[in-house]
Amino acid sequence: MVAQCMEEASLAGVSALAQEIDERLSAMPHAATADLRQLRRKFSKRLKDAAPYVVIELASLLLEVPGMEYRFMAYELIHHHPGALWHLNAWQLEQLGRGMASWSAVDCFSVYLAGPVWRERRVPNSLIHGWAKSIDRWWRRAALVATVPLNSKSQGGAGDAHRTLQVCRLVDSDRDPVVAKALSWALRELAKRDPRAVREYLKDREDALPSLVLREVRNKLETGVKNPKLKA
Repeated sequence: MVAQCMEEASLAGVSALAQEIDERLSAMPHAATADLRQLRRKFSKRLKDAAPYVVIELASLLLEVPGMEYRFMAYELIHHHPGALWHLNAWQLEQLGRGMASWSAVDCFSVYLAGPVWRERRVPNSLIHGWAKSIDRWWRRAALVATVPLNSKSQGGAGDAHRTLQVCRLVDSDRDPVVAKALSWALRELAKRDPRAVREYLKDREDALPSLVLREVRNKLETGVKNPKLKA
C-alpha cells in the first residue's frame, strides 16, 4: 500500500514536470540544439535520483506533444539517465518510437535509445530485424541507424560486424533514399572498425546495393571521407 502511494505521488509529479518542460520549450521557439541540450541538463540534474519508470513516463508524456524539440528532450532525458536507459525493453522502445516521420526523429531515437540498448543485448536481434523488414520507411531507417552505436567509438561501440551486416543484408536492395542513406552511414561507421568486412560485403552484394551506397562507402574506405570532392 505504501509503495503504491509512493508510485502515485511520483507519477503526479511527472505530470507537473512535463508541464514545466512544455512551458520552457514553448518560450524558446526555434531553439538551437545547444540551447535544448542546456535545458535538458538542468532537468537531468533534477532527475538524477528518480526511478527509471519516472523518467520513461516523463518521456512518454513529452512525446504526446508534436515537435522535434519535445522528442529530442524525451530521448535525451532517458539516454542521460542510465537507470532509465537500461530499464527499457522491446515494447517500451517501440512505444517511444511511435510517430517518427523525419530523419532527425529516427536518428535521435536510434542513436540515443535503440542502438545503445541493443548494443548491450538488452533487446533481441529479432526486434531490430523486424524493423528492417517493416513497410514503414522510417522504421527501416531506424534499424540501420541502430547499428551505429555498435561501431562508433564515441558512443561506446567496440565494433560488431556480424550484427551490423545482418541488418544491412535485410535492406541492401532498398532504393528508398531515406533507407539508402542510412545503409551508407551504417557501413561507413563499420568501415572505421572493420574495413575488411565492409570490403567483402561490398564485393559480395555489389549487384544489389544502390549506387549511392557503393560510391560513398568505397570513398570512405579509400580516402577516409564519403565525398572527397567536398573535402577538397
